[in-house]
Amino acid sequence: MSERTIEVADDNFDAEVLKSETPVLVDFWAPWCGPCVAVAPTIDSLASEYAGKVKVCKMNVDENKDTPTTYGVRSIPFLAVFKGGEMVQAVAGAQPKAKLAQLLDGVIG
Repeated sequence: MSERTIEVADDNFDAEVLKSETPVLVDFWAPWCGPCVAVAPTIDSLASEYAGKVKVCKMNVDENKDTPTTYGVRSIPFLAVFKGGEMVQAVAGAQPKAKLAQLLDGVIG
């Protein structure tokens, strides 16, 4: 995890994600998930490239059950974009960087 990536949990999800002034990309993941580990460098890279425009957070689904359940996370990695307190985009599975950048570009500006 990079220094620009924020670890979120059930107890701070509201403050860090839903009340964020900027759009937020949340990576729902688990350490045992191969595709989650594979996409992690891409998530870290996006956190650096979109610094100041998009907040990038990671949530371990093994340690946090309420939030993933609330947002219908059934498979991981599950990458969700939140803006204005609402989930506005979501994709399941490891995605190429270009696809994730396209999602983020659609919610900034």
